[in-house]
Amino acid sequence: MTSSGEQDLEALVRTVAASSGYRGLARELIVSVGACELGKRRTLKEAVKATKGKLHQVAGAYFPRQDYGSWLKTLEQAVATRSPEAVKAACRTILGHHASTRERLPILDDLYAQTLGSLPPIHLVLDVACGLNPLTIPWMPLPPDAQYVAYDVYPDLAMFLEAAFPLLGLRGEAHVADVTGGTPTEHADLALLLKTLPCLEQLDKAAGARLLDALDADHLLISFPVRSLGGRGKGMVATYDAQMERLLADKPWSVARFELVTELAFLISK
Repeated sequence: MTSSGEQDLEALVRTVAASSGYRGLARELIVSVGACELGKRRTLKEAVKATKGKLHQVAGAYFPRQDYGSWLKTLEQAVATRSPEAVKAACRTILGHHASTRERLPILDDLYAQTLGSLPPIHLVLDVACGLNPLTIPWMPLPPDAQYVAYDVYPDLAMFLEAAFPLLGLRGEAHVADVTGGTPTEHADLALLLKTLPCLEQLDKAAGARLLDALDADHLLISFPVRSLGGRGKGMVATYDAQMERLLADKPWSVARFELVTELAFLISK
């Protein structure tokens, strides 16, 4: 990139990062998307607008408002009651603040019981582009010694999750990363990519195939939405069925399919 190109990219990153709705996003994600858009647009202004649009599609539309301090207090108060049901109720309240996990609320009692019930003990979970999904830990069939490693593009979210893991009774780590630029390297018994691939493929159409190949996990639980954020669902199940068929066409892996009310899920065993 030329000196003027580097200056334009830095100006774009500063502008986007200071804008309402994009504060707190990982710088590396803004840089990655911004560099791509600068290469396609005629002006810096056009590139900034296009970058914001792309980032809204992959992150901002799902998680417009965060109140981590209040959420942590809600969780702490629930844990103090020593009631598992109070903890679940607190987690449900917090999960409702993220569009993706809000849609998951009606199926929480079934999702992991159906998809993970046949697996051997899970000692390390890797949650890719996690959002607030680690707050569904109370519904997961995990032993007390399990470890949970989460990745997302919001630094403040990572800090919240680091504080939440001990309250949820697990050892956990949360990392900030754009996984289209590099795959997590941990070996996991289970990797979660819950409604992750459609978002990542907005940035890089090859991201899904690359992640499936590169993730060092014995099992992968992948899911897709059955409706858009606007509530439209026509053809989405067929579309994602076809996508998974293409992704797995030459793989010697076993696959189980689960169609739930709000998500289409696939358990892949490598």
